[in-house]
Amino acid sequence: MSSPAPGPGASGAPAPAPAPPPSTAIPAPKALAKALEDGMYAKATTPYGRMFLLSLTGGAFIAWGFIYMVTSQQGMTEWPTGIAKVLGGVVFSVGLGLVVMSGSDLFTGTTMTVMPWLSKRITAGKMLAHWGISITGNFIGSALMALLILLAGVHASNGGAWGLITLNTSLAKVSYDWPRAFFLGLLANFAVCLAVWIATAGKTVTDKILAVIGPISLFVATGLEHSVANMFMLPMGLMVKYGAGDEFWNGAAVQEAGVTVDDFAALTPLSVVWDNLIPVILGNIVGGAVFVGVYFWLAYNKPETSAAKEEARKDS
Repeated sequence: MSSPAPGPGASGAPAPAPAPPPSTAIPAPKALAKALEDGMYAKATTPYGRMFLLSLTGGAFIAWGFIYMVTSQQGMTEWPTGIAKVLGGVVFSVGLGLVVMSGSDLFTGTTMTVMPWLSKRITAGKMLAHWGISITGNFIGSALMALLILLAGVHASNGGAWGLITLNTSLAKVSYDWPRAFFLGLLANFAVCLAVWIATAGKTVTDKILAVIGPISLFVATGLEHSVANMFMLPMGLMVKYGAGDEFWNGAAVQEAGVTVDDFAALTPLSVVWDNLIPVILGNIVGGAVFVGVYFWLAYNKPETSAAKEEARKDS
Protein backbone atom coordinates (compact mmCIF):
# COMPACT_ATOMS: atom_id res chain seq x y z
CA MET A 1 0.00 0.00 0.00
CA SER A 2 1.50 3.31 -1.04
CA SER A 3 1.94 6.05 1.49
CA PRO A 4 0.02 9.30 0.99
CA ALA A 5 1.76 12.15 -0.78
CA PRO A 6 3.40 14.47 1.68
CA GLY A 7 1.47 17.68 2.27
CA PRO A 8 2.94 21.16 2.39
CA GLY A 9 5.81 21.27 4.80
CA ALA A 10 5.79 17.47 5.29
CA SER A 11 9.25 17.10 3.75
CA GLY A 12 10.63 19.61 6.19
CA ALA A 13 10.59 22.51 3.72
CA PRO A 14 8.64 25.54 4.92
CA ALA A 15 5.33 26.28 3.19
CA PRO A 16 5.54 29.20 0.77
CA ALA A 17 4.52 32.50 2.29
CA PRO A 18 1.25 33.95 1.03
CA ALA A 19 1.56 36.70 -1.54
CA PRO A 20 1.47 40.13 0.06
CA PRO A 21 -1.64 42.19 -0.62
CA PRO A 22 -1.26 44.81 -3.38
CA SER A 23 0.00 48.15 -2.17
CA THR A 24 -2.56 50.91 -1.81
CA ALA A 25 0.10 53.60 -1.45
CA ILE A 26 -0.19 56.47 -3.92
CA PRO A 27 2.95 56.73 -6.11
CA ALA A 28 5.33 59.60 -5.54
CA PRO A 29 4.96 62.42 -8.11
CA LYS A 30 8.07 61.33 -10.01
CA ALA A 31 6.82 57.75 -10.33
CA LEU A 32 3.39 59.05 -11.24
CA ALA A 33 4.84 61.16 -14.06
CA LYS A 34 6.56 58.04 -15.42
CA ALA A 35 3.33 56.04 -15.14
CA LEU A 36 1.42 58.78 -16.97
CA GLU A 37 3.99 58.89 -19.77
CA ASP A 38 3.90 55.10 -20.08
CA GLY A 39 0.12 55.21 -20.26
CA MET A 40 0.21 57.86 -22.98
CA TYR A 41 2.80 55.80 -24.89
CA ALA A 42 0.51 52.76 -24.72
CA LYS A 43 -2.40 54.80 -26.07
CA ALA A 44 -0.37 56.32 -28.91
CA THR A 45 0.92 52.90 -30.01
CA THR A 46 -2.45 51.13 -29.92
CA PRO A 47 -3.42 49.64 -33.32
CA TYR A 48 -5.40 52.23 -35.23
CA GLY A 49 -8.57 50.14 -35.50
CA ARG A 50 -8.77 49.60 -31.76
CA MET A 51 -7.80 53.23 -31.16
CA PHE A 52 -10.77 54.36 -33.27
CA LEU A 53 -13.20 52.06 -31.44
CA LEU A 54 -12.02 53.32 -28.06
CA SER A 55 -12.38 56.89 -29.34
CA LEU A 56 -16.04 56.26 -30.17
CA THR A 57 -16.79 55.39 -26.56
CA GLY A 58 -14.62 58.28 -25.37
CA GLY A 59 -17.04 60.67 -27.08
CA ALA A 60 -20.14 58.70 -26.10
CA PHE A 61 -19.19 58.48 -22.42
CA ILE A 62 -18.51 62.21 -22.16
CA ALA A 63 -21.91 62.71 -23.82
CA TRP A 64 -23.47 60.65 -21.01
CA GLY A 65 -21.95 63.09 -18.54
CA PHE A 66 -23.48 66.06 -20.37
CA ILE A 67 -26.84 64.28 -20.63
CA TYR A 68 -26.83 63.78 -16.86
CA MET A 69 -25.85 67.40 -16.32
CA VAL A 70 -28.68 68.74 -18.50
CA THR A 71 -31.14 66.50 -16.69
CA SER A 72 -29.94 67.81 -13.33
CA GLN A 73 -30.48 71.45 -14.35
CA GLN A 74 -34.21 71.17 -15.06
CA GLY A 75 -36.17 73.23 -12.56
CA MET A 76 -33.01 74.69 -11.00
CA THR A 77 -33.70 78.32 -11.98
CA GLU A 78 -34.97 79.10 -8.48
CA TRP A 79 -31.88 77.66 -6.81
CA PRO A 80 -28.74 79.68 -6.03
CA THR A 81 -26.63 79.75 -9.19
CA GLY A 82 -23.51 78.40 -7.52
CA ILE A 83 -25.27 75.35 -6.09
CA ALA A 84 -26.93 74.55 -9.41
CA LYS A 85 -23.61 74.81 -11.27
CA VAL A 86 -21.71 72.67 -8.76
CA LEU A 87 -24.43 70.01 -8.93
CA GLY A 88 -24.17 70.00 -12.71
CA GLY A 89 -20.40 69.66 -12.50
CA VAL A 90 -20.50 66.76 -10.05
CA VAL A 91 -22.93 64.72 -12.14
CA PHE A 92 -21.01 65.56 -15.35
CA SER A 93 -17.94 63.85 -13.85
CA VAL A 94 -19.68 60.51 -14.50
CA GLY A 95 -18.52 60.92 -18.09
CA LEU A 96 -14.80 61.05 -17.36
CA GLY A 97 -15.20 58.33 -14.75
CA LEU A 98 -16.55 56.03 -17.46
CA VAL A 99 -13.70 57.00 -19.79
CA VAL A 100 -11.03 56.30 -17.16
CA MET A 101 -12.48 52.98 -16.03
CA SER A 102 -13.10 51.68 -19.57
CA GLY A 103 -9.75 52.72 -21.02
CA SER A 104 -11.53 54.73 -23.70
CA ASP A 105 -9.64 57.28 -25.77
CA LEU A 106 -10.48 60.94 -25.12
CA PHE A 107 -8.88 63.54 -27.36
CA THR A 108 -8.39 66.08 -24.59
CA GLY A 109 -6.47 63.52 -22.54
CA THR A 110 -4.47 62.28 -25.52
CA THR A 111 -2.88 65.71 -25.84
CA MET A 112 -0.55 64.45 -23.10
CA THR A 113 1.05 62.05 -25.59
CA VAL A 114 3.42 64.98 -25.95
CA MET A 115 5.24 63.34 -23.01
CA PRO A 116 6.46 60.19 -24.86
CA TRP A 117 7.13 62.40 -27.90
CA LEU A 118 9.43 64.62 -25.84
CA SER A 119 11.19 61.47 -24.61
CA LYS A 120 11.58 60.45 -28.29
CA ARG A 121 9.59 57.26 -27.75
CA ILE A 122 7.15 58.16 -30.54
CA THR A 123 7.41 60.38 -33.59
CA ALA A 124 5.49 63.59 -34.14
CA GLY A 125 3.62 61.81 -36.94
CA LYS A 126 2.53 59.05 -34.56
CA MET A 127 1.38 61.57 -31.98
CA LEU A 128 -0.60 63.64 -34.50
CA ALA A 129 -2.16 60.53 -36.05
CA HIS A 130 -3.36 59.53 -32.59
CA TRP A 131 -4.83 62.99 -32.06
CA GLY A 132 -6.59 62.87 -35.43
CA ILE A 133 -8.11 59.43 -34.90
CA SER A 134 -9.13 60.29 -31.35
CA ILE A 135 -10.88 63.55 -32.23
CA THR A 136 -12.65 61.93 -35.20
CA GLY A 137 -13.92 59.01 -33.14
CA ASN A 138 -14.91 61.30 -30.27
CA PHE A 139 -16.97 63.47 -32.61
CA ILE A 140 -18.76 60.51 -34.16
CA GLY A 141 -19.51 58.97 -30.76
CA SER A 142 -20.73 62.25 -29.31
CA ALA A 143 -22.90 63.18 -32.32
CA LEU A 144 -24.39 59.68 -32.42
CA MET A 145 -25.43 60.06 -28.78
CA ALA A 146 -27.10 63.38 -29.63
CA LEU A 147 -29.03 61.69 -32.45
CA LEU A 148 -30.14 58.85 -30.16
CA ILE A 149 -31.35 61.37 -27.56
CA LEU A 150 -33.36 63.18 -30.25
CA LEU A 151 -34.87 59.93 -31.57
CA ALA A 152 -35.77 58.92 -28.01
CA GLY A 153 -37.63 62.21 -27.54
CA VAL A 154 -35.68 63.13 -24.42
CA HIS A 155 -35.42 66.73 -25.66
CA ALA A 156 -39.23 67.08 -25.37
CA SER A 157 -39.43 65.80 -21.80
CA ASN A 158 -40.88 68.00 -19.06
CA GLY A 159 -42.65 70.26 -21.53
CA GLY A 160 -39.45 70.75 -23.54
CA ALA A 161 -37.40 71.86 -20.53
CA TRP A 162 -34.63 69.40 -21.38
CA GLY A 163 -34.24 70.57 -24.95
CA LEU A 164 -34.52 74.23 -23.96
CA ILE A 165 -31.46 73.86 -21.73
CA THR A 166 -29.47 72.45 -24.66
CA LEU A 167 -30.57 75.33 -26.90
CA ASN A 168 -29.67 78.02 -24.37
CA THR A 169 -26.36 76.34 -23.54
CA SER A 170 -25.43 75.91 -27.21
CA LEU A 171 -26.32 79.51 -28.03
CA ALA A 172 -24.10 80.76 -25.20
CA LYS A 173 -21.22 78.59 -26.44
CA VAL A 174 -21.24 80.08 -29.95
CA SER A 175 -21.44 83.63 -28.59
CA TYR A 176 -17.83 83.82 -27.35
CA ASP A 177 -15.18 85.61 -29.37
CA TRP A 178 -12.11 83.60 -30.36
CA PRO A 179 -9.73 84.73 -27.59
CA ARG A 180 -12.27 84.00 -24.86
CA ALA A 181 -13.20 80.60 -26.34
CA PHE A 182 -9.49 79.73 -26.62
CA PHE A 183 -8.69 80.56 -23.01
CA LEU A 184 -11.84 78.88 -21.72
CA GLY A 185 -10.69 75.78 -23.62
CA LEU A 186 -7.16 76.07 -22.25
CA LEU A 187 -8.37 76.20 -18.65
CA ALA A 188 -10.87 73.39 -19.15
CA ASN A 189 -8.30 70.90 -20.37
CA PHE A 190 -5.80 72.03 -17.77
CA ALA A 191 -8.36 70.79 -15.22
CA VAL A 192 -9.33 67.66 -17.18
CA CYS A 193 -5.72 66.50 -17.60
CA LEU A 194 -5.07 67.12 -13.92
CA ALA A 195 -8.04 64.84 -13.24
CA VAL A 196 -6.41 62.17 -15.43
CA TRP A 197 -3.12 62.74 -13.58
CA ILE A 198 -4.78 62.18 -10.20
CA ALA A 199 -6.80 59.19 -11.44
CA THR A 200 -3.56 57.56 -12.66
CA ALA A 201 -2.48 57.42 -9.01
CA GLY A 202 -5.63 55.55 -7.98
CA LYS A 203 -5.43 51.84 -7.19
CA THR A 204 -9.14 51.11 -6.86
CA VAL A 205 -12.35 52.06 -8.64
CA THR A 206 -13.24 54.30 -5.71
CA ASP A 207 -9.87 56.07 -5.92
CA LYS A 208 -10.25 56.80 -9.60
CA ILE A 209 -13.86 57.96 -9.44
CA LEU A 210 -13.18 60.29 -6.52
CA ALA A 211 -10.08 61.59 -8.31
CA VAL A 212 -12.03 62.92 -11.28
CA ILE A 213 -14.91 64.54 -9.39
CA GLY A 214 -13.02 67.56 -8.04
CA PRO A 215 -11.29 68.86 -11.20
CA ILE A 216 -14.22 67.99 -13.47
CA SER A 217 -16.88 69.63 -11.31
CA LEU A 218 -14.56 72.63 -11.02
CA PHE A 219 -14.30 73.18 -14.77
CA VAL A 220 -17.98 72.54 -15.48
CA ALA A 221 -19.25 74.74 -12.64
CA THR A 222 -16.92 77.54 -13.74
CA GLY A 223 -18.25 77.43 -17.30
CA LEU A 224 -15.03 76.38 -19.05
CA GLU A 225 -15.05 74.84 -22.53
CA HIS A 226 -14.28 71.19 -23.32
CA SER A 227 -14.21 70.35 -27.02
CA VAL A 228 -15.42 66.75 -26.76
CA ALA A 229 -18.29 67.71 -24.44
CA ASN A 230 -19.19 70.39 -26.99
CA MET A 231 -19.17 67.75 -29.73
CA PHE A 232 -22.28 66.42 -28.02
CA MET A 233 -23.91 69.64 -26.81
CA LEU A 234 -23.59 71.70 -29.99
CA PRO A 235 -24.92 69.02 -32.39
CA MET A 236 -27.64 68.39 -29.83
CA GLY A 237 -28.58 72.06 -29.92
CA LEU A 238 -28.64 72.05 -33.72
CA MET A 239 -30.78 68.91 -33.81
CA VAL A 240 -33.28 70.41 -31.39
CA LYS A 241 -33.38 73.69 -33.32
CA TYR A 242 -33.89 72.11 -36.72
CA GLY A 243 -35.52 68.77 -35.93
CA ALA A 244 -37.49 68.97 -32.68
CA GLY A 245 -40.85 69.67 -34.33
CA ASP A 246 -44.05 71.21 -33.02
CA GLU A 247 -44.27 68.94 -29.96
CA PHE A 248 -41.17 70.59 -28.58
CA TRP A 249 -41.87 74.20 -29.59
CA ASN A 250 -45.41 73.95 -28.19
CA GLY A 251 -44.23 72.40 -24.94
CA ALA A 252 -45.17 74.09 -21.68
CA ALA A 253 -41.60 75.01 -20.68
CA VAL A 254 -40.81 76.45 -24.11
CA GLN A 255 -44.04 78.41 -24.22
CA GLU A 256 -43.46 79.72 -20.71
CA ALA A 257 -39.96 80.88 -21.73
CA GLY A 258 -41.53 82.74 -24.66
CA VAL A 259 -38.90 81.67 -27.19
CA THR A 260 -39.16 80.60 -30.82
CA VAL A 261 -36.71 79.12 -33.28
CA ASP A 262 -35.85 82.66 -34.43
CA ASP A 263 -34.31 83.41 -31.04
CA PHE A 264 -31.59 80.90 -31.87
CA ALA A 265 -30.68 82.30 -35.30
CA ALA A 266 -27.00 82.61 -34.25
CA LEU A 267 -26.79 78.86 -33.62
CA THR A 268 -25.75 77.46 -37.01
CA PRO A 269 -23.41 74.69 -38.20
CA LEU A 270 -20.86 77.37 -39.20
CA SER A 271 -20.96 79.08 -35.81
CA VAL A 272 -20.61 75.72 -34.06
CA VAL A 273 -17.39 74.95 -35.94
CA TRP A 274 -15.85 78.41 -36.34
CA ASP A 275 -16.92 80.21 -33.18
CA ASN A 276 -16.53 77.30 -30.76
CA LEU A 277 -14.98 74.01 -31.79
CA ILE A 278 -11.88 75.36 -33.54
CA PRO A 279 -10.75 77.86 -30.86
CA VAL A 280 -11.74 75.49 -28.04
CA ILE A 281 -9.81 72.58 -29.57
CA LEU A 282 -6.73 74.79 -29.89
CA GLY A 283 -7.11 75.92 -26.28
CA ASN A 284 -7.59 72.32 -25.13
CA ILE A 285 -4.36 71.32 -26.87
CA VAL A 286 -2.37 74.02 -25.08
CA GLY A 287 -4.03 73.32 -21.72
CA GLY A 288 -3.39 69.57 -21.86
CA ALA A 289 -0.17 69.28 -23.84
CA VAL A 290 1.69 72.28 -22.41
CA PHE A 291 0.22 73.05 -18.99
CA VAL A 292 0.14 69.40 -17.89
CA GLY A 293 2.11 67.18 -20.29
CA VAL A 294 5.15 69.39 -20.93
CA TYR A 295 5.13 70.69 -17.36
CA PHE A 296 5.29 67.29 -15.69
CA TRP A 297 7.78 66.02 -18.28
CA LEU A 298 10.11 68.93 -17.52
CA ALA A 299 9.60 68.57 -13.77
CA TYR A 300 10.15 64.83 -13.50
CA ASN A 301 10.88 62.97 -16.76
CA LYS A 302 13.40 65.17 -18.56
CA PRO A 303 16.15 64.61 -15.95
CA GLU A 304 15.64 60.87 -16.41
CA THR A 305 15.97 61.21 -20.17
CA SER A 306 19.10 63.34 -19.83
CA ALA A 307 20.62 60.94 -17.28
CA ALA A 308 19.98 57.95 -19.55
CA LYS A 309 21.73 59.72 -22.45
CA GLU A 310 24.69 60.60 -20.23
CA GLU A 311 24.95 56.99 -19.05
CA ALA A 312 24.81 55.71 -22.62
CA ARG A 313 27.57 58.14 -23.64
CA LYS A 314 29.78 56.92 -20.79
CA ASP A 315 29.18 53.29 -21.71
CA SER A 316 30.18 53.98 -25.30
